[in-house]
Amino acid sequence: MSLETILCTEISEGVMRVTLNRPEKHNSLSALMIRELTEVARAMAASPTARAVVLDGAGESFCAGGDLAWMQMQSKADDATRQREARDLFGMLVALDGLPQMLIGAVNGAALGGGVGLASVCDVVIAGPAARFALTETRLGLIPATIAPFLMRRIGAAGLRAYGLHGTMLSAAEAQAIGLVTDCVEAGGMEAVVERHLSRVLASAPGAVAAAKAMFRALEPLNADEALVTSALAARWRSDEAGEGIAAFFAREAPPWKR
Repeated sequence: MSLETILCTEISEGVMRVTLNRPEKHNSLSALMIRELTEVARAMAASPTARAVVLDGAGESFCAGGDLAWMQMQSKADDATRQREARDLFGMLVALDGLPQMLIGAVNGAALGGGVGLASVCDVVIAGPAARFALTETRLGLIPATIAPFLMRRIGAAGLRAYGLHGTMLSAAEAQAIGLVTDCVEAGGMEAVVERHLSRVLASAPGAVAAAKAMFRALEPLNADEALVTSALAARWRSDEAGEGIAAFFAREAPPWKR
């Protein structure tokens, strides 16, 4: 599999490390990264030997959310293109969420917007001391649309309302308190905790793990309405506020609504 934005390495037999590899862009989600991460997730799901997947980010950040240049393109695209790109983003999250293997998120730095969405589809989220979490979409005139169903399941309606309406930055401990993070680790402690979770899942029958995950998903009240969330995102990409917010970011100016 030839990939430009993702690194896949085998940690041990049956255990893959999937690394978001755009460190110069803080691993923001471009159209290419979205497609490649979906491709990797589908390959892992189909693998008869894969037992667990570790998701992390190269460099200082885990994932800074959607690439703003890509989102700026959506504000100028036609409706069909916006809908397609929103569906691709949602499909990536669905593919990761549907992995039959345990998915461990190793969050080494900032997880913003879509990066929080990536964390929300992991079975286990381990946060290092530099990890920070924020739903920054509304500050850009956007909304956390495609990630909302997974966040609703993870942190509940109260958590989503409290933190999804503004871009307040949460520490690892604060994110753990609302259920987004499983374990907080000190500097240098990430790999030991990753290994602890891996050793536990590798002691379990792979078929049973897959069946349990499928049953858990069936029991969860997840309203993953593709048409609803993708149309909502496409509409915000089309809005004047999104155009103004993204333009202000690139110009390093305050958006017109900021007081």
